[in-house]
Amino acid sequence: MFDFLKDGVSADDRIAGAPKRKRSPDDDPPKRPKKPKKTVRMARTKRSLARRLAYWCVVLGVWGIIGLAGLITYYAGQLPPIDQLEVPKRPPNIAIVAEDGSLLANRGDTGGAAIHIADLPPYLPKAFVAIEDRRFYHHFGIDPLGIARAVLSDVILRRHVQGGSTLTQQLAKNLFLTQERTLSRKIQEAILAVWLEHKYTKDQILELYLNRVYFGSGAYGVEAAAEKYYGKHASQVTLSEAAVLAGLMKSPSKLAPNHNQDAANARARDVIYAMEKEGFITDAMAKLATAHPAQVAKENNSSSMNYVADYVMDVLDDTVGAIDQDIVVTTTIDPNLQNVGEKALTDVLDKKGGKFNVSQGALVAMNPSGAIKTMIGGRNYADSQFNRAVSAKRQPGSSFKPFVYLAAIERGLTPDTVREDAPLNVKGWQPENYTKRYAGPVTLTRALSQSLNTVAVRLGLEVGAKAIAATAHKLGITSDLDLNASLALGTSEVSPLEMVTAYAPFANGGIAVQPHIIRQVRTAGGQVLYTRKGSSFGRVIDQDALSMMNRMLTETLISGTARGAQLPGWQAAGKTGTSQDYRDAWFIGYTSHMITGVWLGNDDSSPTERTSGGSLPVEIWSRYMRAAHQGVPVASLPGGIWQSPAPPPEEQPDAVVSDMPQPDQVPVRQADVPPDLVPPASIPNAGRDQPPPRRGGGLFEQLFNQ
Repeated sequence: MFDFLKDGVSADDRIAGAPKRKRSPDDDPPKRPKKPKKTVRMARTKRSLARRLAYWCVVLGVWGIIGLAGLITYYAGQLPPIDQLEVPKRPPNIAIVAEDGSLLANRGDTGGAAIHIADLPPYLPKAFVAIEDRRFYHHFGIDPLGIARAVLSDVILRRHVQGGSTLTQQLAKNLFLTQERTLSRKIQEAILAVWLEHKYTKDQILELYLNRVYFGSGAYGVEAAAEKYYGKHASQVTLSEAAVLAGLMKSPSKLAPNHNQDAANARARDVIYAMEKEGFITDAMAKLATAHPAQVAKENNSSSMNYVADYVMDVLDDTVGAIDQDIVVTTTIDPNLQNVGEKALTDVLDKKGGKFNVSQGALVAMNPSGAIKTMIGGRNYADSQFNRAVSAKRQPGSSFKPFVYLAAIERGLTPDTVREDAPLNVKGWQPENYTKRYAGPVTLTRALSQSLNTVAVRLGLEVGAKAIAATAHKLGITSDLDLNASLALGTSEVSPLEMVTAYAPFANGGIAVQPHIIRQVRTAGGQVLYTRKGSSFGRVIDQDALSMMNRMLTETLISGTARGAQLPGWQAAGKTGTSQDYRDAWFIGYTSHMITGVWLGNDDSSPTERTSGGSLPVEIWSRYMRAAHQGVPVASLPGGIWQSPAPPPEEQPDAVVSDMPQPDQVPVRQADVPPDLVPPASIPNAGRDQPPPRRGGGLFEQLFNQ
């Protein structure tokens, strides 16, 4: 349009038709110098390479996206359908608590109960966020910035200090996947993390995480870890303890504070610094926590409470069946008395066990209705988990004699009945007394209190082994008993729990009981699954026989083999027992408030150094029973104490009942039979269901097989 300007002709000249002016060479613009051909070719080559590089980057990027989508689709196909995917149930925890509600132990695969995030101190979950996933509340399950940071540190800077997995990815791995480190697992982890973020809130995800991850030393979940390392609930941990727990995620086994306290505290300082940097705690809080590092609580693996917990687990299945959720089991155990009994047993064995060559012991105590208050299955649970209170079968020795005497009383004899204490020979067997001396004619009271073997054998011959076994079984012995002459001296093996159970009728008015340790079972949410109701096996000793047995057994503590076992103010009774070669030493004693049995011996049945039932077992029993009766109103034995009929004035008694005067009596009240043990009007013909007596091939089977 404006080409005329190029000719140097003005617009007016064009209009007027004026002739054109010739161009001068000076009118042309200066020409640029030509580039060398080589330079031009190089520039063109660079532009071409750049275009090709950009092209192939786009192509590779597209194919990379397609390939990644294919991998995701493929590995997603290896997972269950998303609409069927559910968070697996946490293995149930069984919290075992004492009668006062205090925790005795946790049992189950996790080692602790699930806990709600709202019940935790705010700094505890924040510690995990600060050190493990500081962008937790800002990503969608996968953190691209975190992955980039991890790549920068791990690959470019060659420092393995950053992790690319979010808390959600870690949870996905723990819930659904294995621990293998493969590309397929990482892809599936990312897919599941996105699904978790879609299905749950951030706090729900964090709560799941805290209840499922591993904290080392067999503890799964923050509650189990707090109990394991600090002996407290997770809701009670301090800031420094919370920092240690969060720091364990890096390496639970290597950093476990009970094995590596210094490394755990060093890692905790990193956690505290991260929390301060994120603004979760103040500078003052950080300095205070750093200045006072967490200290691991003393291990409780040796506590006798573990014997209780093991026994509860043994009987729990028969009580409530299969368990598929967290439950709380309330027991009958008195934790204070459990500690008293444990200390009494261990103190005596520590101080005198070496001298008497006795290494082990057990103690069981129950109230007159059969509720177990204390169960100590051994000297140290950490050294041996074998529960001798329940599972050890040992010869009870003379502590078995009350069943012999009861069988005789039920057949018409009385405490004043006289029998000869003299050598005897039963088809070649010649039982003898502990002292190897003989007293001649003695009353049954004196014979039992002084544990004269020859009189017990004579009574056994009178009533028969079958009658003795039947009497023991109806009172509470469940083991098979050999029907031979030596049964009268306690040669058939029984457990401490059986012996204490069988003595309970003497203490409660003649009622056979079922020993029990579980009072109630409920879910963690409070739903009651089981509550024990009062029950008994009915009356097994009539009132007259009971008062006579109490008369003879109280004399054992007054003038007999258990003189050191008296309880001031209480009517107490019992019987010592020592097996052959001093292999076992027993004392079972009772009041109207408590029945307690103590056994001492060696697991390999090797002889002790003359440890008798009247020595160390009585000492342990006395320490425990004094504590058990502290603050309890004094009560006499149900059924009373039988008294000898007064002779006519012109006659004198022809037998001395006691070698020692009766102690001054203190006012006592008559104990009531526990309401859950009220017996029927008459004694049943048959006692509880028992395994049939085992027929042995002993020397005197023919004599007693009647």
